[in-house]
Amino acid sequence: MNQQLKRLPDFKQIQAVQSWYEPALELLNKLLERNKANLRRRGYSEENAAITREEFRQQLARRGRITLYLAGEIETSLYNAQMVEFMGGYIRPKVGEL
Repeated sequence: MNQQLKRLPDFKQIQAVQSWYEPALELLNKLLERNKANLRRRGYSEENAAITREEFRQQLARRGRITLYLAGEIETSLYNAQMVEFMGGYIRPKVGEL
């Protein structure tokens, strides 16, 4: 799929990446909810829940059946669109997103 995206005109490549926004945010929210439940069980604050960027990219690639390169492009595009926030090696959706 990488080769296909690289041959597309710029606007088509951007559209292809942006079409992954909703599924990627849904996945991120599911992973975040899983981590919140884990913290809740252990008696810690749920506000500290976050997902490692590497785990997010790998899960997105595996569940979406896409390459890790494209998963990284989607992650970067979400950040540039200000839909997620990075905290070092961690990622989580901005407050009020999906």
